[in-house]
Parts: sequence; structure tokens; C-alpha cells
Amino acid sequence: AVDITSCGNFAVIGLSTGRVDVYNMQSGIHRGHYGKERAHEGAIRGVAVDGLNQLIITAGSEGLIKFWKFKTKDLVYSTELSSSPSGILLQRDSGILGIAFDDFSISVLDIETRKIVRTFSGHHGRINDMTFSPDGRWLITSSMDCTIKTWDLPSGCLIDCFLVDSAAVSLTMSPTGDFLATTHVDDLGIYLWSNRSLYSLISLRPLPADYEPCMVTRPSTCPVQDVDVSGDEETCDEMIEYVSPEQLGEQLVTLSLLPESRWKNLLSLDIIKKKNKPREPPKVPKSAPFFIPTVPGLIPRYVAPEEENDTQSKIVNLGVLAQKSDFYVHLEQALSTNEYTVPLNLLKSLGPSNIEIELRSLAPEGGGSTEVMLSFLKMIETMLNKKYNFELAQAYLALFLKLHLKVLSSEPSLLEEVSRLSMQLEETWIHLQTLFNQSLCLLTYMKSALL
Repeated sequence: AVDITSCGNFAVIGLSTGRVDVYNMQSGIHRGHYGKERAHEGAIRGVAVDGLNQLIITAGSEGLIKFWKFKTKDLVYSTELSSSPSGILLQRDSGILGIAFDDFSISVLDIETRKIVRTFSGHHGRINDMTFSPDGRWLITSSMDCTIKTWDLPSGCLIDCFLVDSAAVSLTMSPTGDFLATTHVDDLGIYLWSNRSLYSLISLRPLPADYEPCMVTRPSTCPVQDVDVSGDEETCDEMIEYVSPEQLGEQLVTLSLLPESRWKNLLSLDIIKKKNKPREPPKVPKSAPFFIPTVPGLIPRYVAPEEENDTQSKIVNLGVLAQKSDFYVHLEQALSTNEYTVPLNLLKSLGPSNIEIELRSLAPEGGGSTEVMLSFLKMIETMLNKKYNFELAQAYLALFLKLHLKVLSSEPSLLEEVSRLSMQLEETWIHLQTLFNQSLCLLTYMKSALL
């Protein structure tokens, strides 16, 4: 029986004569032994050192478990077991010692209280190896009856058991607990088993007393000749070409993929412009000519700059503003075609300031018309019916109402459309508010129940 300390400096070796020796790993020098001549009367079946190099635990074939001081090598405690142990395993983090017996039973001993806290029975052959899960909750054992069993230490129950075609002689779990590695009789391979509880819902209820384990084939690699290369390529191509739909279902409210800066600040553009307004207007530098003209005469004098150059007209040509934008044109066309995909995509590609300019130009005083304003409201209605780009519809409609509230109140056709939109918005929002309230109520209950 062999164990290495957690620091890696010492090796503890138990012999069949009952002697337990300590050696230095680096130099190989003998650092002492436990007991006067030998630690146990029978053969040593297991040795274990705790995580702090304070205690060393030895198990003898005569049925005794002894605790020794690691440094002084004094005997601290000794207890008699119900049967002769065949091996021990210590979980250093939790201080739990697993003991396998010759009568095929397993006991779990707490090294702090030095008492047996769990006893498991169910194997029908010699227990070959044991391993603990990284969190110390499970004890996994393998036996010559070709079974691998998982015992839950907190509940003291068997939660998993399966059969293999060849008995597992050694097993261990990965440090993260996602794999179990096993080796089997007359086999040079190392087999990896996945921990399904990490990626799927697995019931950890105790198995019934009459549970019959099923045979599980050992993991293996696929032979090259059995692989259909052409079929795999076709499936890979299909997966690559798959495109996720824009909306999973018509009954679901779907948000757009635009960032919040494109729609969240539409109602606060006035405040943003005031904050970004410069304190002083920029001064235009005086333009000097390349050749400064002079006045003809005996004394050379430069010509004074004319004041007419500074008094240029600041009036912008209204012909440029009178041109209709692409968004305006497509809104006009949508009145007859009832297709609002193109104007919506144009609006989604614009920034907040450009969106405000486009919506402002829909009013009659901005060069627009009531028909185009009606077309915009129908576009919002289409977005609400499809429940797609839901937050954009709210933001665009809020800015439209803020800019053209007076025009809407004076036009009966626009007022009728707005009242229809109001009923539709209220119906959709009441449904969403009900779902939000249910979810918040469930979360509040779970928080209070967990506490």
C-alpha cells in the first residue's frame, strides 16, 4: 500500500509484514517507521495521509484502523473494524475515509470524529477500486461482479449502477468531475465516461432494492471503414446553410437587433442637442487673397477688404430641402402596395438625428402631407400586428406623436388611425404585463423559498 503526501515530499509505504515506512521523494532517504517494530500485526491493506501532513491512517488485515502523528510517529487512536479491510481511500478536502472490506461491503469513516458515518452493501465480488467525486458527495466503486456503482454520501443511497462486459480494476474522476476514467481486466485501454448530470437533467433519487442494472458497452472509437464520408459532408453542409428565422413565432413579441443608442434616445434629442451646443458660435476666419492688390500711385498702398464679402446671404436654397427623401418616396408607394418592409429597413439604417429629420419632414409644414403621415401610422400598425421590431415601433411612434401632436388632433383620418393604434398597443401591453407579473411573482417566491 502506497501514498504520497499532498506536498509531494514524502512517500508512505505499507508492507505485507505490517511495517509502514516513510521515505523522502527527492533523495530516497528513509525517514522512519511507525510503531516499535511494525505498525500492524497483519499485512498493511491501505495507508493515507491527510491534506496538512498531520495524521497518517493505516489499515491492517487483522481488522484495525490506526491513526498516527505524521512527524512524531506516535499512535493517536485505534479502532476495530467489523471485517478485514481490503483497501482504503481518503478524500483530503472533506476528511472522509472510504474503507472496502473483504465481505464486499463499504464503510465511510469521518477522520475528525473517528466514527463510521455510512455503510454500503450491494456488491457481489471483490471491490477493486474506489474514487470520490471532486465535491466529496459521491463515492464510486468498481467490483469483480462487473458493476460500477455510485453512492450518494449525504443521503446514504445508491443512485447509479451499470454493468460492463469486463470488470473494472481501477477508476478515478477528473478534477472537474466531468469524466470518469476506468481500466478493465485484460485490456490496455483507458475508457472515459461522461458525467450526464453536468449537461442534462438527471434524477438522483435512490434506486429501488430490486433494481437490475443494464449492460453498457464500453466507449470505443469508430472504425474508419464504417464512416460514410459523403453522408457526413452533406449533413455538415446542411448545418452550415441553416439560417435562423427572424421571428420564431407570430404569437411571440420579437425585438430588433439594433443597439439601444439607435432608438432609446429619440425622445431626448432636444436635451442632447442643448448639452452639446457650443458656448460661443464658431468664428469664420477672414480669407486673405493670394495676391494682395495695391492702389496705383506714387506711394504703394494696399486695397482695403470690401465689406460686401462679409455680408453674404445666410438663406439656404429651399429647392434642396424640397426634394423628397427615399423614405418619403417609399412611404408614398406603400399606400398603394401596403408593403412597408423597404421604408422600415431604411429607417432602421438611420441614426437618431436622421430619424428625427425624416419624421419631421412628414408634416405638411415640413414639405410632407397627411397621406404620408397616414402611411407612417399604418407602417407602425403593421409592425405591431407582426409583433416584430417591437421596441422600434414604440420609439418611432413616441417620437412621431411628440413632433406632430397638433397636426394629428386636427385631421380626422389621422385621429382615427391613432385611436386604432392606441387600442392595439393597450391590448399587446396588457398581455405582456401579465406575463411579466407572473414571472416576477415566481422569482419572488423562489427567492423567499430558498431563504
